Amino acid sequence: MARSTATGRHQSQARPGPGPNPGRPPRRQRTFGDVVRALGAFVVLAVLVVGVPGALLHYIGSPFPHHFDSDVLRQPITTKTFVNSLAVLVWLAWAQFTACVLVEGKAAFSGVGMPRHIPGSGGSQLLARQLVAALLLLGVGAATLSPVLGQHGTHHQAEHQGRPGAVAAAQQTPGVPHQGSSNVVAPPEGGAGHAGTVRSIEHTQQDTKFYRIQPPEGRHHDSLWDIAQRHLGDGRRYKEIYALNKDRVQPDGSKLSQASLIRPGWIMEMPGDATGGEIVDMPAAGAQQVQHVAHDIQHYAEHGGAKDTAAEGAGGGAHQAPHQTPAQTPASEQHHSPAAPAPAPAAEQAGAHGAGHVPTVHAAHHGGLSQLPEALIAAPLLAAGLLAALGRRRRTELWQSVAEGILRVPRTPQGPAADADDALRIGADPETVAFLDRGLRALSAQLDAEGRQLPTVYAAWVTPDELHLQLAWAEGRPPAPWELGQDETFWRLARTALPADAGTAAAAPYPGLVTLGTLDEARLLLNLEAVPGVVSLAGAKADRDAVLASVAAELATNGWSDRMTVTLVGFAEDLTALAPARVRHVADVSQAIEALAAETAQRRAALQAAGQDSVLTGRAGRAQHSQWAPHLVLVADRPGDEQTARIAELAADAGRLGIGYLLAADTAAVPGAAWELEISPAGRLTAPLLGLDLAAQRLPAAQYAAVLQLFAQAAGDDGRDPDPGAPAFLVDLSDRGRPGIYARLLGAFEVNGVEAPEADRGPLLHEALALLLLHREGVHPRVLASALWPRGVTEDVRDGLVDRLRDWLGTDPDGTPRLSYDDSGRMVLATSVVSDWDVLQTLHHQAEQGVGANDPVARRRLLTDALSLARGRLLDNRAPGRYGWLSHEIVEAQHPVLVAEIALALATLHLDAGKPKAAVAAVETGMGVAPQDERLWLALLRAAHATGDPARLEFAAASLLSRTAAGPARGLPPRVEALLDDLHPSWRQSLAELA
Repeated sequence: MARSTATGRHQSQARPGPGPNPGRPPRRQRTFGDVVRALGAFVVLAVLVVGVPGALLHYIGSPFPHHFDSDVLRQPITTKTFVNSLAVLVWLAWAQFTACVLVEGKAAFSGVGMPRHIPGSGGSQLLARQLVAALLLLGVGAATLSPVLGQHGTHHQAEHQGRPGAVAAAQQTPGVPHQGSSNVVAPPEGGAGHAGTVRSIEHTQQDTKFYRIQPPEGRHHDSLWDIAQRHLGDGRRYKEIYALNKDRVQPDGSKLSQASLIRPGWIMEMPGDATGGEIVDMPAAGAQQVQHVAHDIQHYAEHGGAKDTAAEGAGGGAHQAPHQTPAQTPASEQHHSPAAPAPAPAAEQAGAHGAGHVPTVHAAHHGGLSQLPEALIAAPLLAAGLLAALGRRRRTELWQSVAEGILRVPRTPQGPAADADDALRIGADPETVAFLDRGLRALSAQLDAEGRQLPTVYAAWVTPDELHLQLAWAEGRPPAPWELGQDETFWRLARTALPADAGTAAAAPYPGLVTLGTLDEARLLLNLEAVPGVVSLAGAKADRDAVLASVAAELATNGWSDRMTVTLVGFAEDLTALAPARVRHVADVSQAIEALAAETAQRRAALQAAGQDSVLTGRAGRAQHSQWAPHLVLVADRPGDEQTARIAELAADAGRLGIGYLLAADTAAVPGAAWELEISPAGRLTAPLLGLDLAAQRLPAAQYAAVLQLFAQAAGDDGRDPDPGAPAFLVDLSDRGRPGIYARLLGAFEVNGVEAPEADRGPLLHEALALLLLHREGVHPRVLASALWPRGVTEDVRDGLVDRLRDWLGTDPDGTPRLSYDDSGRMVLATSVVSDWDVLQTLHHQAEQGVGANDPVARRRLLTDALSLARGRLLDNRAPGRYGWLSHEIVEAQHPVLVAEIALALATLHLDAGKPKAAVAAVETGMGVAPQDERLWLALLRAAHATGDPARLEFAAASLLSRTAAGPARGLPPRVEALLDDLHPSWRQSLAELA
């Protein structure tokens, strides 16, 4: 899904112009320092590779005796013997280092494959690699030393740094847009009324600049790494920004405690050499708002970040209290108010503060009170997979309850599980998942049609606009619409170039792709099954576990795989609930090794018998053998040395067999590891051999537990009694409960009790109201924004819609707003705003568990009223392209099931009362909403038979057959045919005569 980003608005300015190869990154210009380093590396290599053996031969000669007999062992040990022994050790060290130089040089010059690990080399191979890399600076770019995964990121970074921008100008006039302005805000100067402010800032900070954290655009969130990359030229300098601002109180009263947790509106003090960046569009309020920004910066500089309470009180008056967040409100006041008051309308705020003043946006208005799991929000592919799996789990539980004869109402998540649910809805990017899946399957089908094999892919880079596949080696030109990327080892697919009708019948070619992290706007997916050996992950245990949990959860639920096995070894929590068909847990490494050894031998024999080179050749085309599904093994606890050696032995041929290994490690150096990753406490995932330095995708322990709790609640495995339960919101059905606003969601959307909104505003307001009505527990503003604008939206647009929605819904007669915020920052509707879905659930609950449970007459009346609400499917007149969030809602499956339950119960009551025609009418009404529910088909035949009219029964059978595409022999389900054979044995002949 194409998403606007903060950095992407002006990216077109930096794109290379037309040329022979616009996709190739700009070459890095060699500097004088590069030449000096290269000459130094040449001298060191010459001394170590040529000079050392020459010196040994010249000064010592051969350290071995010219002849060998038993007398040699009896000779006394002299100084010469000792020198010769040392010479032997030096010769061995020289031979090992020379082998390292040859291996590294071959890999660097060829650009194919990873350098082989020389046993026992330790620092020797690292030194050889660095010297070879420095030497090659004279002839080739650093990105061509090996097929490193960092190539794409380097290209993207170069583009990013190459965008035009101007140094932040201290002389910029406040309120006047400046074409070359920077996000790094230099002290404003000039303009009436600002001289004192400017002098104060200059006096306090001198050359220090400031940066205001930008709000997210689409899926892009500002980060200290991005800020350092844009304005300091090196993302690794984010630590300097963090050190300058750690524990300083921000304008909203909070502090910077972790480098990865920053919020829009915060002000960061920057090093004095901060320059450049993308253009800043200053707020449209003119000089007054720029003065407000300057005041924040001045106060931050002068008071060390302490909260400016004096400024808040100025002009605030009585209007300050409604905007306090629970963190700012005294505890005594919080206990007396169950819900935070809604912010005053913008017009009222403007009137209170004076014309032209733009009110400060407060946390309560933005829903900032609830700390959502940012790690899930920042992982769109993982969130999409988890959200889809959660929907499947909820539907399975719903249908299972129907099969058991007790319809259980899906439980509303609570606590951390509710926050995780919101985070999944905000972060999920199903469009990108679909693009990745369709693009890869279409590539497999096209290559098969051309008689070509699937290339070995080490990794994929996904950007907002393109998909890049990084191949193990060049494979020629890809089939259209794929193109060559930055070199012949990259294939690129533009999102807009993929046809809408691209086939997905082919098997998933690269199901082992899994997200490791992000570099700027590019997201790296490593193909675990293609790794030529073991992948190791070093770092502190908590950090390792967070990365492994993310990898395991994404592999279990991703949407670009078919059949796959994920074996988790040593994981503390059981992930089977996420994907029972994919995930299996093994507690002991030895047990896993035994099973993997057998599978490795089996796969090797199967490939040989099938005449296939690898699982890729067997997975594509007409073969598509199920045994070529990947098997990915994640080991959370570091195996012993012998176990590691055994796994490395099994993994030697793993890339060809489709078995991938990711092992936890205490240190970066793991014997037999082909690729070595390391996670830092700051969340950076590095792999020097691969040229990687990413912001890692993680699933920390608390969020990991919340996700598992969410799945447990969805399946009823959280220890609660498996009773049907009650709806989250019950309507007062008495006259006193007459609603102020009544919305019809079942069938065409209608709203009564409020004036129709403006025509151009109506669709968004209706969709926002529908989302709130289907979530009576409350909707986080960020969830609302993600639902209504799945491609991304700025906070001001979202808040503007919320303001209009609140004004449109109005207040109750007692002055209570019909839209307010609860203590967690979620928007909730008043009980006076009711939908027919609320009434339907309430009537069914009253009929089954309320007054109708022991009173057949009351039950029949309640069920009749409920069935009369079934006008059609949920939101039947939804506009194309809108209400996409409904695909993740259980209500889409719950609504037809509940209507069918009501119709069946009412039909049974009518049959018991001797009214079969009324029973037929009830069933037919239910079939209007749930036409494929087999239970209704059976009930229709029984009710029609109860009328005693064979013609009615034959008509019912004919109507059921018309719903199928096949003939009578196989058009009806077996149970329906069996019932017809019992009720009307000659039904086939009768229908044939009618035909």
